[in-house]
Amino acid sequence: MKVILLENVRKIGSIGEIIQVKRGFARNFLISKKKALFASKENIKEVERIKKELSKKDNERKKDAKQVHEKIKNKQYEIKKLSTENKELYGSVKPTEIAKVLEEIEGVKVNPSLIQPSKEIKSLGDFEVIINLHSEVQTQIVIKTVSQEETK
Repeated sequence: MKVILLENVRKIGSIGEIIQVKRGFARNFLISKKKALFASKENIKEVERIKKELSKKDNERKKDAKQVHEKIKNKQYEIKKLSTENKELYGSVKPTEIAKVLEEIEGVKVNPSLIQPSKEIKSLGDFEVIINLHSEVQTQIVIKTVSQEETK
């Protein structure tokens, strides 16, 4: 299925590009998230007409992403969780918890779907987490899991 991209999408293409993708990916992700349109003649003309506006919006998003990147890059955040004697957590640390910590400490809203821990956080210690703020802006933070009992 051919679609026209309405924004830059990492590893797929840039604004205004007409690309061939699988039908399910187009319908369930690109079109539903308003990242693309079906590549009909009318839509191609429409995208050509609004391409500058889309580029401007994308540049604003990129600028906001860079500000967030500068604010949180290479910082370490602590999450307190209940743990067993052998330093295993009761449940793992999820991206939603990481997003909540970033909002509480830095005042930065990050969509949990953009947060990618390098491996599942199931024990105490330091874990690297990559955050995709924009298709061209990535940042890395460290999540330190600490036992709740130790901090009393």
